[in-house]
Amino acid sequence: MQVSSYQVEGFHDELFDSQGQPREEARLLLETIESLEDGELLRYQRVAEALLLQMGITFNVYGDSAGAERIFPFDLVPRIVRADEWDWIERGLKQRIHALNEFIDDIYHDQKILKDKVIPEEIIKSAAFYRPQCRGINPPGRVWCHITGTDLVRHGDGQVYVLEDNLRVPSGVSYVLENRDMMKRTFPRVFAGLHVRPVDIYPSKLLETLQSIAPSRAADHPTVVLMTPGMCNSAYFEHSFLAQRMGIQLVEGRDLVVEDSWVCMRTTKGLRRVDVIYRRIDDDFLDPNAFRPDSLLGVPGILEVYRAGRVSLANAPGNGVADDKVVYAYVPEMIRYYEGADPILPNVPTFLCWRDSDRQHVLQNLDKLVVKSANEAGGYGMLVGPHSTAEQREEFAAKIVAKPRNYIAQPTLALSRVPTLVEDRLEGRHVDLRPYILYGKEIFVLPGGLTRVALRRGSLVVNSSQGGGSKDTWVLSPAREGVSYEQ
Repeated sequence: MQVSSYQVEGFHDELFDSQGQPREEARLLLETIESLEDGELLRYQRVAEALLLQMGITFNVYGDSAGAERIFPFDLVPRIVRADEWDWIERGLKQRIHALNEFIDDIYHDQKILKDKVIPEEIIKSAAFYRPQCRGINPPGRVWCHITGTDLVRHGDGQVYVLEDNLRVPSGVSYVLENRDMMKRTFPRVFAGLHVRPVDIYPSKLLETLQSIAPSRAADHPTVVLMTPGMCNSAYFEHSFLAQRMGIQLVEGRDLVVEDSWVCMRTTKGLRRVDVIYRRIDDDFLDPNAFRPDSLLGVPGILEVYRAGRVSLANAPGNGVADDKVVYAYVPEMIRYYEGADPILPNVPTFLCWRDSDRQHVLQNLDKLVVKSANEAGGYGMLVGPHSTAEQREEFAAKIVAKPRNYIAQPTLALSRVPTLVEDRLEGRHVDLRPYILYGKEIFVLPGGLTRVALRRGSLVVNSSQGGGSKDTWVLSPAREGVSYEQ
């Protein structure tokens, strides 16, 4: 395959420099691709897609009239991250997650950050995922965000920015693991030559994290379960995949019951006490006694058992207060407040529409900005100004004026690109990166994460529900570190 004809087109490219020359860390991969016969990489791609379908690596799109599962699109050309850059990203993520956790714990206890007027109180009290029911709860170790997926982007200036934090039920890590398995079959020699750091440790690290937060009264081997909303959930494949990899039970709300102030699991041998629940279900549906009374997915009374310290929940209910995109804008201040240091990873500059001056600027520049709803996900509730119509901008202007608290705006970033297989050639496509962070007794950052790719030419929206796909992410290790390399 011809690699020399690839065009960076003025964007920052993860594998090529601004002159169109292969970056040092990507040279071995690109030489391997170029050595392939015409059509061979495309054949590998087709085989990979067939395997993905065979293994059931699919997702559902809510509102899809066809109602069918889709293969999560996967591209064989990986993203590569140098060891020194990953070290910086990892330090920044650990700092950020620690500060976010301190913030959540503060919000549900003394609220010092509000009293010191670092963040306006009305911003927190009006956040869609703020849960007054969680005031005074003390999770094990005072950790609220056990599993986080933080979205990063690289701008045209080469700088990596945090785009948003996902602390409630972040998804996608199963694709990281399956993508890696696929790539090891395709480029085994390149893996050995580049010393790619492993990701297959994630299930054991996740289980270790969950076991570490078990109530003090639990046995030496606490009973851990993964709670799913059910087969109709878009991430059900991932729920079953992770439960299987960890060797724990996959349960639904109907499989659990509160009995004598304990959470128990129904089994063929009777009730069995549960110590830790990795929940992949939103707060609203967790406990009809505490949240939505019409929920049929949760367990009545589970919040009181949790409050009493008789069961542990990951992630902790209420931690979504830090998922709000308006609250996101204050994370740099949180880091300075709780960590006493400047942020290592910067935020994307953000306009808050609840501020009069910011709102006026946004309304006057809708054609240049990206506008986001504070509590939407999956690429919904968003306006990409440069790619929008006059009608769409008028519609968003009305929404902003009606509910300014619910909207933020950011500059349209020139997201970095990675070569992507399009028919029989390589073309640049925009990407982001979602690393996964585990927080139990300590903070662990999985080396790499989910590189999501906007498969439509020119698109900046990488979400799978909006036509995006994924790539493997190779974090390199210096040979002198003597770590265990992926083979």
